[in-house]
Amino acid sequence: MLVLAVHGSAVPEAGATVERLAQSVRALTGTRVVVGHLDHQAPSLDEVLGSCPGAVVVPLLLGDGYHRTVDIPAVARRHDCLVTPGLRGVPAVGLALHDRLVEAGGPGDAVVVAGAGSSRPGGNGGTEAAAGLLARRVGVPVVTAYCSAAEPTVPDAVEALRAAGHARVSIATHLLAPGRFTRALAEVPGTWTVAAPLGAHPGLARTVAWRYGEAPRSARAALARSAS
Repeated sequence: MLVLAVHGSAVPEAGATVERLAQSVRALTGTRVVVGHLDHQAPSLDEVLGSCPGAVVVPLLLGDGYHRTVDIPAVARRHDCLVTPGLRGVPAVGLALHDRLVEAGGPGDAVVVAGAGSSRPGGNGGTEAAAGLLARRVGVPVVTAYCSAAEPTVPDAVEALRAAGHARVSIATHLLAPGRFTRALAEVPGTWTVAAPLGAHPGLARTVAWRYGEAPRSARAALARSAS
C-alpha cells in the first residue's frame, strides 16, 4: 500500500489537486493509494498509517523541512512504515516548473522561484535545487524567494529584478497545490506572469510511482548494510 503524506490545506482546491495526483499514481502503480494529512484536513497521517501498518509512505513535500525530516518519520516509526525521500531536487520538479511557466506565457526577462519558506537549516534547499533545475531550461536570470519564514520575500525579489532592468518578471510557483500562498503570489505587484502550482503534473506522478517501486529495494539494501 502507498500512502501520500501531504501537509494539508483548508482550501478545497488543494485537496482536489492532491486527489488528481493520487489517481495518476494509482494508474501507474496498480496499487491502493491513500492520502494522509499533517494538518488542516482529515484523515491524519497517523490515522491512515494506524489502519495500514507496514505501508510505504511517500512525502508529497518539495523540501526537507521539519515535516519531512521529523514529523513524518516519527509517525511512520509508530506504525512500522517505510518512508521514501520526498520531491526535493528531482528532475520532474524542474520540468513541472518549466511547463507551468510556459502555460502562463513564458519566463519573460527573469524568474522568481517562489517557495513556501522554512526557518529550519537546509529547509529551503528544495527551492534552491528547483531554481537550479529551472535555470538550465530558461535563458534568463532565475532567483529564489519565499512566501514565509525566510528571505528574500517574493515582492522584494520581484522589485529587485525590476530595479535591475528586467521589465517582465515571472513567478514560478514552487508549491504543490492552491492555497493561501498561491493567492498571495497572485497579488504580488510588478509581475508579468504568475505560474500555477505544480499540481498533478505527470512527471510528479511518475516520480512518486518510482519512489514506491524503489522502496523495497532500498529497505533490503539498508538491512544488508546493518548486518555487515
